[in-house]
Amino acid sequence: MSPPAVRVMAFDWGLKRIGVAVGNTLLSTCEPLCVLRARDGAPKWEEIATLFEEWQPELLIVGDPLNMDESMQEITRRARRFSRQLEGRFNLPVALIDERLTSREARSQLEEQGLAYHGAVDAHAAQLILQTWLSEHAAS
Repeated sequence: MSPPAVRVMAFDWGLKRIGVAVGNTLLSTCEPLCVLRARDGAPKWEEIATLFEEWQPELLIVGDPLNMDESMQEITRRARRFSRQLEGRFNLPVALIDERLTSREARSQLEEQGLAYHGAVDAHAAQLILQTWLSEHAAS
């Protein structure tokens, strides 16, 4: 018998925009979902609650913006704070995943397709974060 599918939602947190992607563990698939506006990193929590009602995620993934040498920066602390707020507000498990260069990779992929604009990049970066997490956990 195969393990049950777990619905996963990933976030590419930023000061002005938060990219969101969804996926599931059974098929190891994911897709970009949307971009939420943020004000100095603070989302409209009711928008996130609406997404959770619609998609019913069981696990949340947040990109962890580390420096190339794996050290933390102020933006790392703020993204981790966002992850703790998600966990506390919605009582869902949250995992952090290294997101170094995901926005750059997302922009590059979308430029190749002629689709690079801010919203697409943020949601696509969230998808790359989720793809990384799914790949790491499919192997375990």
